[in-house]
Amino acid sequence: MSDATMNVPAGCSWLTQEIMESVLFSPEQIEEDQKLILETALGFIEGEVTPKADAIEHMEPGVVDGLLRAAGELGLLSIDVPEEYGGLAESKVTSCLVNDVMSAAGGSFNVAFGGHVGIGTLPIVHFGTEEQKERYLPRLASGELLAAYALSEPGAGSDALSAKCTATLSPDGKHYILNGTKSWITNAGFADVFIVFSKIDGTDFTAFIVEKGTPGFSLGNEEKKMGIKGSSTRQLIFEDAPIPAENLLGKVGKGHRIAFGILNLGRLKLGFGCVGGSKNLIQASVKYANERKQFKKPISDFGLIRKKIAEQAIQTFGAESLCYHTAALFDAAIDGVDKNRADAREQEVKCLEEYAVESAIAKVLGSECLDFVVDEAVQIHGGYGFVEEYSVERPYRDSRVNRIFEGTNEINRMLIPGSLMKKAMKGELDLMTPFSTVAAELKAEGFGEVEPSGVLLDDLRTSIQMMKKGVIFAAGRAVQQHMMDLKDQQQLLGDLADLLSALYAMETSYARVRQAVAKTSAEVQKHALELLHALCQDGAEMIGNRGTRLLQSLCDGGKLQTLLGRFRKCLWVPYANPYALRQSIAQRLIEREKYYVVEA
Repeated sequence: MSDATMNVPAGCSWLTQEIMESVLFSPEQIEEDQKLILETALGFIEGEVTPKADAIEHMEPGVVDGLLRAAGELGLLSIDVPEEYGGLAESKVTSCLVNDVMSAAGGSFNVAFGGHVGIGTLPIVHFGTEEQKERYLPRLASGELLAAYALSEPGAGSDALSAKCTATLSPDGKHYILNGTKSWITNAGFADVFIVFSKIDGTDFTAFIVEKGTPGFSLGNEEKKMGIKGSSTRQLIFEDAPIPAENLLGKVGKGHRIAFGILNLGRLKLGFGCVGGSKNLIQASVKYANERKQFKKPISDFGLIRKKIAEQAIQTFGAESLCYHTAALFDAAIDGVDKNRADAREQEVKCLEEYAVESAIAKVLGSECLDFVVDEAVQIHGGYGFVEEYSVERPYRDSRVNRIFEGTNEINRMLIPGSLMKKAMKGELDLMTPFSTVAAELKAEGFGEVEPSGVLLDDLRTSIQMMKKGVIFAAGRAVQQHMMDLKDQQQLLGDLADLLSALYAMETSYARVRQAVAKTSAEVQKHALELLHALCQDGAEMIGNRGTRLLQSLCDGGKLQTLLGRFRKCLWVPYANPYALRQSIAQRLIEREKYYVVEA
């Protein structure tokens, strides 16, 4: 981090520091002005979007773009836009809260909404010139203009920098001539403004603002998709399309900073949409389980149904906690930039790059949580879950794309440890000192022999801190053995990403509960503590599995058994009957017929 934001936790610092005791933000901290915005969003969904759900699904002309323009009239498109350009200038947390709530609008509309307010508008917010901001942002905020983001190409998806789309400056210097094709572009069918990435002279990866109606710019046919059928997805085709030179966005050859900086926010917002969808589906699951009777009693009375409901909530709890904390990290970093500095804009761009690891974790865990939750929702509904009449069939199809959007989960799993290692190589994060300390601790006689304190929250803190040592130990051994070749060990890196993700979910969830339970009754505390306890049980199991596999790839024989013996000392979790714990979690959700963590 720069000196401008030095008091804000740096990206990945949670790995090598003592466990955090409070999160920067959680849903329990929502303020009154945020509630008003969310009420507006919910009212819009219930009054305008939900009645048109079938029309959206069948892609009736003018429906989705009409609803987006209606959202603009309510101010819902202006959350991230500065006030001087007609926006509300709200925080990233507030923007992400809206993404969470907007999940109730359904996958197709939510994708269109996110494509406009997120990756469509934010590049101009954070990288546009004053003239570009004045020209486009007020109309993007109001819905007069709708936006799309064009990075992928037929041969350049996850490997975005291998793009073949080219831009050549005209002899008079007034235009860049674009040639090439962009694929899988959300909102393409109705967008007015496109953020398009191209290589100037075939080498300098650069972003441009392209307007609909530009000569030589045309659209392919609508893609016929498995899910999110109501969202527009088309190719963009450029054939000697002249783009005004003043529409170059950012700097020549620096398009990667725009692409990846904005994708960090896009991944985080995608995580929020998935969390919101998971909460909606838990509610649908519980309501159906209470209504559906078999053998003369509600299926919510059956143990295996209760286990499904509990695990839906446990995974959602972890993803939700880390998403909100990460959004608040972005806010804290950006707010910490002195706007009077000559390099204030550059410092703000660095803030967008700082939390790449946390954003990737939010995207991976959020999307995989939603896939788990919706799959279990269909199973709870049984045969009814497989037909269109019930509310879980469409989300089941819609959810699948989230593991592909914003960089596949495989690419993000490479990014998580890869970005962490880059920080270490730059001297921004000291990994080897903590590894050496942990390696010595694990050798010590008596390590891992924990005497419970009798205070569950304190014991869960101890548990997470020990698992953190295990993750550091496994990661350090991998770095020590593979060194510069680590980047080529994709299976290992995938497991390491899962270790880091599980740890971040547990740590942010612990900090959230520690912060929340101090303000609530013992009965309200119990549910939050049980969610955290179950999350730690699941986390220890996953870390044990992935960590063991990782260490097995490094050595064998007696050395392996020694390493495994030390590593497994880190997997202590205070005892609780896992069946009874999930029974209790499910019971509260069944009684209230909704997902929650702390409820007054």
